[in-house]
Amino acid sequence: MTEGALHLPADLAAAVRAAGHLVVLTGAGMSAESGVPVFRGQGGLWEGFRPEDLATPQAFGRDPERVWRWYRWRLDRVREAQPHAGHRALAALERDGGFERFTLVTQNVDAMHQRAGNRSVIELHGTITRAHCEAGCGRTAEAHEVDPAAALCACGRGRLRPSVVWFGESLPADAMDEAAEALEQADMAWVVGTSSVVYPAAALPGIAARRGVPVVEVNPEETPLTGQLPYSLRSSASAGLVALARARLGEREF
Repeated sequence: MTEGALHLPADLAAAVRAAGHLVVLTGAGMSAESGVPVFRGQGGLWEGFRPEDLATPQAFGRDPERVWRWYRWRLDRVREAQPHAGHRALAALERDGGFERFTLVTQNVDAMHQRAGNRSVIELHGTITRAHCEAGCGRTAEAHEVDPAAALCACGRGRLRPSVVWFGESLPADAMDEAAEALEQADMAWVVGTSSVVYPAAALPGIAARRGVPVVEVNPEETPLTGQLPYSLRSSASAGLVALARARLGEREF
């Protein structure tokens, strides 16, 4: 079956049409298809450093300028990338799908969903587009406006840091609570482009699955989640989401 001719099982298409509250969880595979560099893997080194050595509070404490230069490089790559058909399909579903409630939860930090048109996005790992004061004064800034060599906050008590969750830090409790609450109430969930191995986010689909809610995985490869779900589409994020969206919205281009 080609990517352009992805057909859904009849019972899955019917479930998509019947859903009242849809929750969609997206991961790195969603953004990679737009050309956003993956965090790990091939090409993962930057000026001789691994991302794991830069995305920590300790690295920022040792050399904030270097960490900021890396994030500014990443931000430039993100701004060059464009939302793909899958992003646009999700925006159309939120806008035109007629759901009683539509909830989008992402592990990505690139704000690509917002650029595509989704209005309300739960960002589990924060966003690369913003910065905030490490001292907790409440001040924020656009990341592209922060000078890597002079990232001091106006409060004088700390530096502006990227508004992302680093290794060793907990996910924002309010975002996790909001995502969990949505999955406890959803009557359908889609899990798109995620390896389902990074916890605690990987535990979220199970909240819906344990309730017997139809959960659909969209991923080119099998994951630890695959065998636990009633539906698993072996496809790219864009092809899978376009097929699912058309079951709800009819044949249209995204």
